[in-house]
Amino acid sequence: MPQFIRTTSDNPDFQNLTSELDDELCRIYNTNKEDYEEYNRITGLPTVVLAYENNVAISCGCFKQFDTHRIELKRMFVKPEFRGKGIASVMVDELEKWGKELGYETMILETGKGQPDAIALYRKLGYTDIPHFGEFPEESRSVCLGKNLI
Repeated sequence: MPQFIRTTSDNPDFQNLTSELDDELCRIYNTNKEDYEEYNRITGLPTVVLAYENNVAISCGCFKQFDTHRIELKRMFVKPEFRGKGIASVMVDELEKWGKELGYETMILETGKGQPDAIALYRKLGYTDIPHFGEFPEESRSVCLGKNLI
């Protein structure tokens, strides 16, 4: 299993992995990076987790405060060649633990319907459908999920 570390959004490995994530999302949804850049840009965030294998960053995830009780899972990505090994499940668990340590009660997330594997993973980990939130409240291409952490 890879080594998981806590870091910040200033970490160059996080920036490189999220750039790969953006490229993948553009392929899936036939969009341009510029179309969603303002929504995907994460700066100054102290709650980033990276996974390393042989000193190479292979996965990332983070969360940001949504309100006083909830945090939002963001920027989850596992390099394609490392998928199917349980890394994403461990990443989500690490982020949930960190959120609990900071006193949050619920983790929420938004993901796209074009990512059925991600949706299946979150549901397997106990996330259930919640009302749409965020920048695209009526967005028909997305699914919003949540999970109690306490």
